[in-house]
Amino acid sequence: MFRSAIRTSFTALRAPTRAPAIALTSPSLAFARRYITQEARNKIQQAITSTPVVLFMKGTPEAPQCGFSRAAVQVLDIHGVPPEKMKTFDVLEDSELRQSIKEFSDWPTIPQLYVNGEFVGGCDILINMHQSGELDELLVKAGVVPPEEPQESQGQGQQQSQN
Repeated sequence: MFRSAIRTSFTALRAPTRAPAIALTSPSLAFARRYITQEARNKIQQAITSTPVVLFMKGTPEAPQCGFSRAAVQVLDIHGVPPEKMKTFDVLEDSELRQSIKEFSDWPTIPQLYVNGEFVGGCDILINMHQSGELDELLVKAGVVPPEEPQESQGQGQQQSQN
């Protein structure tokens, strides 16, 4: 999200290139960007819309294979994301998926979180959203977790029942 906004603003400042066709056919650039196949794109699209919360990670929630994936799973667990509303994909099991998901989202790192088919971000974004309260709002709005009742109303209910 943020990267796209920055890239868009800087792209507008660049001078137009004179020969884009030559740049695209350059042998050195052919290796710089690998294009995702339509089959891989379709599989990823199907995966991110299969359940409300989708996490592409290294390892599994029970056995994460990197600290960032572990942190992402822990944050989702703190928010009470039910297992039936979350699906994870281990990118270490499929090297094509590992590369394709990075190109699909235009995000260079794993883990990657999707909510209701929309890319949220990686571990750093997830942690920032958790700390600011935005993640809770997103998960409630998406219907993934129920809204919490305010603490005051819970306390008043207990006091009223005691009277």
